[in-house]
Amino acid sequence: MSFMTELAALLDPAGILTGAQIDGYLLDNRRRYHGAAQAVVRPRSTAEVAAVMKLAHAHGVPVVPQGGNTGNCGAATPDGSGTAIVLSLERMNRVLAVDADNNTITVDAGTVVADVQAAARAAGRLFAADWGAVGSARIGGALGTNAGGVNVLHYGNMRELTLGLEVVLADGTVWDGLRGLRKDNTGYDLKQLFIGSEGTLGVITAAVLKLSPQLSAQATALVAVDSAEASVRLLRGLQDQVGERVTSFELVSRRCWELLAEHCPELPQPFDAPPAWSVLVELSDGGSSLALTERLAEALFALGFDDALLAQSVTEAQDFWRLREHIPESQRRRGTSIKHDIAVPVSHIPAFMVEAETALKAAFPDLDLVAFGHVGDGNLHYNVFLGDLGKGVYDHEPAVNAIVYEVVARHQGTISAEHGVGQLKRDQLPLYRSEIELNLMRTIKAALDPQGIMNPGKVL
Repeated sequence: MSFMTELAALLDPAGILTGAQIDGYLLDNRRRYHGAAQAVVRPRSTAEVAAVMKLAHAHGVPVVPQGGNTGNCGAATPDGSGTAIVLSLERMNRVLAVDADNNTITVDAGTVVADVQAAARAAGRLFAADWGAVGSARIGGALGTNAGGVNVLHYGNMRELTLGLEVVLADGTVWDGLRGLRKDNTGYDLKQLFIGSEGTLGVITAAVLKLSPQLSAQATALVAVDSAEASVRLLRGLQDQVGERVTSFELVSRRCWELLAEHCPELPQPFDAPPAWSVLVELSDGGSSLALTERLAEALFALGFDDALLAQSVTEAQDFWRLREHIPESQRRRGTSIKHDIAVPVSHIPAFMVEAETALKAAFPDLDLVAFGHVGDGNLHYNVFLGDLGKGVYDHEPAVNAIVYEVVARHQGTISAEHGVGQLKRDQLPLYRSEIELNLMRTIKAALDPQGIMNPGKVL
């Protein structure tokens, strides 16, 4: 009996898509990779995922797990051979339990991140993971890439926000690690193998996630600074003044504001003349937002950063954040760029900025550089336009990457801070990870997926 015939017996009719129905599942978020597949499989339960994996294992069929398909490195897109199936978790989208006393929420891996946030909020709690795509990204994909976002500075990325997992392995075996424990020293912390593995070791089907108190007060400001060095000085000063109340700290270059004004004119511009650099900072605490805003204003004045726009209402704060979240969209409307999701130690950010720009301009004098990101945790989105080449810019990508990544390596950084490796950076990984690290990863991969059917061609 053929694989597809046996597969059809495992799922309801809506559980298998073929033909033109699957086109949207085969194209990555940035429209850079387009693959092929036998079918898109949409199970409704862990038992169905296990049955599908057992069958795929028996037939040697590659499996590409997919959440909301919002990734930026092509990790959820199959290759062009058409031999794989895409395993979409979109129908496994339930909030299974909220334990407010334990500050945990248990969810299916196909649950949209924004729905997890809403369920936590309804229980008077906060699920802190937050980035532009939370309305479409799903928990499984967020875990698979160890997603970050704007709150990592205070709350950590998905690795720090996860207590337990349920995973279906390559042979269909189910590991139930759905434990809401903060202390558990009974051997290896197996969940960490799967977080950030981009679907290459197994299929995450459910998770126990950490919640936090829903703080009543926020203070938000856009602060003009004259350099990246000044932004680091501001971060250190604010943390000295108000401690861990600093929950977000985003750096925005002048070029970002110019692109927003040109390509997103529907959004109100906060500055008459945008500064060279600016920081979007948010504090969170108990008490009143008015009192916290006054404290932020006092701290900024004491630190000598009095050129600031302080949000006077929730709406105004939301407007500031809407601008920040539209920076990627303004770049998309500008054209095709060579994108970098890098991180260096926070203290190295000023030197990285100077060195990378100097080296790039020596090789590409007419480049258009757009830099912004989560400077509070050292993660920068560092993007290069070369005129109006469109997708022809990719012809220069190896040379641009070599320049940027050389500076990153010199500052003990990483070529992927929160977007993962996928197929975009797979060939770069051996240049920036040691042979010992790569061999350990290959050993783990071979132990958990000896046939190599889990998301082949990604990461390794």
